Amino acid sequence: MLARMSPTPSLARLLDAADATPEATALRARTYDLLALPDGAAVVDVGCGAGRAVGELAARGARAIGVDLSAEMIALARSRGPERDLRIGDARALPLADGEVAGYRADKVLHELPDPAEALEEARRVLAPGGRIVLLRQDWDGFLIDSADPVLTRTIVHARADAVTNPWAARRFRNLLLDTGFADVTAEAHTSVLTGDVLLPMLTGLAAGARAAGAISPEQEAAWAAEQRERVRAGRAFLALPMFVAAARRP
Repeated sequence: MLARMSPTPSLARLLDAADATPEATALRARTYDLLALPDGAAVVDVGCGAGRAVGELAARGARAIGVDLSAEMIALARSRGPERDLRIGDARALPLADGEVAGYRADKVLHELPDPAEALEEARRVLAPGGRIVLLRQDWDGFLIDSADPVLTRTIVHARADAVTNPWAARRFRNLLLDTGFADVTAEAHTSVLTGDVLLPMLTGLAAGARAAGAISPEQEAAWAAEQRERVRAGRAFLALPMFVAAARRP
């Protein structure tokens, strides 16, 4: 990734909890299926974070390589899988040779880049002819949250999107792949519905970010977060998150 927060224990727990949900697990599996890798083929997971996908791809028989710009994330990934091939690198300048891999996977990456096309040009470079690319992420304007104050909720969601370098990158996946010269481009939407305790840090984080950006007042943040805490306590919290998956082949 272009940038990533340091993996504090609380952040690592939040990421682990989100990645462990049935929806996230199924969606990762879908990306692996779309890669259609032969056994033993090399694949790079760009923005690998703590290395969960690298481990899962290796378990499927791939020669998985994880790349992340954050040295702290790579250190965390190495602590969890010392045997894994993990490298510090930028999505726009990968530590890979031309045509080295048969598969390229990127999650939580393109929205961090001012020009996502640069990363896709680099993907073309490292992919062998016929290699497969799969992109995954949500659109940052697409958080659908139940609340007693939908207008305030919309303000909070849009404020979070405005803080992202390229918040609408996911809706552009298909056209970005076409523009970069990839073939057989497909696009899918998968909606994750979250209702449990894992939601609370996400929701309160959205409100805190909106307040920090000056989009809402501290009083609005407190009231909205209190409502969401009560919803979580009562089992009435609701967040639907459309996730976009695009896949293509390097000619």
